Amino acid sequence: MNFLHIGAGAGDLDPKTNFRDGFSELVKSFKYKNENKIFVVEANPVNIKKLKKCWTNYKFVKIYNFAITEKEKLKKIKFFFSLDDGPHYQLFSNNINHIKHYYPNSKIRNKIVKSININLFLTKYVKEKMIDYFSLDVEGMDYQIMMKLDLKKNKFKNISFEYLHLSTDQKRKIIKKLKHYGYSYGGFGIDHNNLDWLFIKKKSKWNNLISNLLPIIHRKHYKRLNKFLIK
Repeated sequence: MNFLHIGAGAGDLDPKTNFRDGFSELVKSFKYKNENKIFVVEANPVNIKKLKKCWTNYKFVKIYNFAITEKEKLKKIKFFFSLDDGPHYQLFSNNINHIKHYYPNSKIRNKIVKSININLFLTKYVKEKMIDYFSLDVEGMDYQIMMKLDLKKNKFKNISFEYLHLSTDQKRKIIKKLKHYGYSYGGFGIDHNNLDWLFIKKKSKWNNLISNLLPIIHRKHYKRLNKFLIK
């Protein structure tokens, strides 16, 4: 099996998340095989050392220190973070207002990070491998990357992405795109806090009918809505 996680943070070694990470828990729940390929991407260089420790027992893991973007030619991005969010700065975003929303009275610093276009990254490093589980959590850039993602060329069996910061219109557009490429809503995604949606590469008219409700109802009702899904 092949796994890809963009926005990995410090993996399962961050005390602020009670040492939990949905992607790490998912991968480590499978019986490890040598042919498994694990691609892990994190923009914040502070977390790379912890990620290497997180995946130290996995031979075929590749860890990349890039900011993934929808831009074609952008080579570097300025990221912002709050000093109160240390030591691993889970909220590491190119949008300063995203940081201010959660840390309105905190000192905010910035850091320049190398960036790469999402489709170029997939072509250059993943090399058109079938990805069984793709997880995306990039603190406010999820919409832009999901809309730029080439789903005709790149193959994913399961796509999990954070919905928390999406507007109603952005949710509708992403769902429409995924349905167009043969994906169906599968409930909560990989995030252990249930802040991701999962879309599966199979057609389910009933599940996609339910997915039409996602942009217009409050997230506190998602768990109840998911009970009606066809598994």
